[in-house]
Amino acid sequence: MSRKVVRTSKFRHVFGQPVKTDQCYDDIRVSQNTWDSNFCAVNPNFLAIVVEASGGGAFLVLPLSKTGRLDKSQPVVCGHTAPVLDIDWCPHNDNVIASGSEDCTVMVWEIPDGGLTRSLTEPIVTLEGHTKRVGIVLWHPTAQNVLLSAGCDNVVLIWDVGCGQSIISIDETHTDIIYSVAWNRNGSLICTSCKDKKIRIIEPRSGNIITEKEKPHEGSRPVRAIFVSDDQILTTGFSRMSERQVALWDTKAFDSPLTLQELDTSSGVLIPFYDPDTGIVYLCGKGDSSIRYFEVTDESPYVHYLSLYSSKDSQRGMGYMPKRGLEVNKCEIARFYKLHERKCEPIAMTVPRKSDLFQEDLYPDTIGPDAALSAEEWLSGKDAEPLLISLKDGYVPSKNRELKVTKNILNVRLPKRSQSSDGSKASSFTQDSTLEQLMEEMKKLKATVAEQEKRIAQLEEKASN
Repeated sequence: MSRKVVRTSKFRHVFGQPVKTDQCYDDIRVSQNTWDSNFCAVNPNFLAIVVEASGGGAFLVLPLSKTGRLDKSQPVVCGHTAPVLDIDWCPHNDNVIASGSEDCTVMVWEIPDGGLTRSLTEPIVTLEGHTKRVGIVLWHPTAQNVLLSAGCDNVVLIWDVGCGQSIISIDETHTDIIYSVAWNRNGSLICTSCKDKKIRIIEPRSGNIITEKEKPHEGSRPVRAIFVSDDQILTTGFSRMSERQVALWDTKAFDSPLTLQELDTSSGVLIPFYDPDTGIVYLCGKGDSSIRYFEVTDESPYVHYLSLYSSKDSQRGMGYMPKRGLEVNKCEIARFYKLHERKCEPIAMTVPRKSDLFQEDLYPDTIGPDAALSAEEWLSGKDAEPLLISLKDGYVPSKNRELKVTKNILNVRLPKRSQSSDGSKASSFTQDSTLEQLMEEMKKLKATVAEQEKRIAQLEEKASN
């Protein structure tokens, strides 16, 4: 018998470790919605969780340091009129988050430094254009203010948040509900999986399908797809016998997968998170109590099983921290925020090493918070790789990035696809002009208030003298 050679890898012994109980976020009414999204988004400053809300949709935003039991009167972000289905932090501004909802709108919010002191009901921008619920929101990885949304109307819209308008509509490509959308590393391509059993790679600015694959997995349950590199995608799905599978595909030879592995017979959709710095993909199943992780390499079988983090509680959703939010002095290579029924538990993935020195092989230069392109540059056809930063001395946030909204958003409504008559056009024009007047009045009021505050301050100063 030949001895099995164990593949060498610096990530063979990566282990997951939950934090102590007092460092969890407790007493959170996590959303009971059955939609297959993460319900959790995290960045180096804030943790956002979709929660149950009566009479509308809401999500919680907490500073990362605000652990322990939550106050009953904790303020929330609550501008949607129906449940929130997906949230995503802007990669270029840690205070800006987008949300998609069953009320068919996408809203963009600015969270004040230090977190919310009262509930936030007014978004910076409301994006209207979908005709059914919006289940996916996803920021562009390298272009400033570019946001993608996908709805149950089978449409992908790409927005310039700076002027509050949809700049691209991919509306005739998908024939059914879109399960997942992912950008490639520089944002020049998107990969979508759809209920019509097809995976498509699309050039978003032209809307052209570069390549597509029918039935990457035989089963009828949802498929997820993400880019591993520009010409490789990783998918999770189900076999005909409802066994969960993970597969790696070369998009230039889409006939058969580079590898396809069967995992188990659980029913939860596997959500993949890929770390390009380490080549590790983490699979988190909704309803599972475990996180599997694999290393993706150039040698067969390409996707190598590393290990499994397991706990007794199942997960309702999962947040994934960007690399710049990790503790490099503890050799932490990933951190997940696992949603239970009533709490959120951080889990650190660590490479066991004794040295306290910075481990260069674990932390190559990683994606930083600065955008490489403006929305206009990207729209005109430019592409740029993400701007990288070193984590050698830990990540230090630079100056606060302001989200620039160049127009008054309220009077830039999207044109409806078809207008019945000139009358409807006229009525929308009247609405717009009324809104303009209101905004002018608001500006005047703000100016008056500012003047009065100045005068009061001067009088107080005189009085104290």
